[in-house]
Amino acid sequence: MARKHQELVAWRGSVALVKEVYRASGGFPLEDLNGLTGQIRRTAVSIPATIAEGAARSSKKEFLQSLNVAVGQLAALETYVVLSKELGYLREGEKLSGLIEDVAKLVAGLTSSVRRGPTQGS
Repeated sequence: MARKHQELVAWRGSVALVKEVYRASGGFPLEDLNGLTGQIRRTAVSIPATIAEGAARSSKKEFLQSLNVAVGQLAALETYVVLSKELGYLREGEKLSGLIEDVAKLVAGLTSSVRRGPTQGS
């Protein structure tokens, strides 16, 4: 499936989400850098990377699998946002939760589009 991932709205939205996660987690305690701080950042970064990897794959099936993985990563990220808020690390949980929801909708839309599209190399 020959797609330029940079052109995908879901990919661009997930990159914006990463920036917001980094900004919001910048105030987390320094002693937590290898804990929740690192985990929330790694998970956020993995979302656009997974979408890009899937878009670069040669089959529709592989792309869909990558999009499913991205959905799981979004769920994990939402969990880390909730935990961060519960621990008092994050006051902006609602903003991040809204962005996560927006990206999840974009990924769902992309998934539907890929399912409807032509089957190349699958």
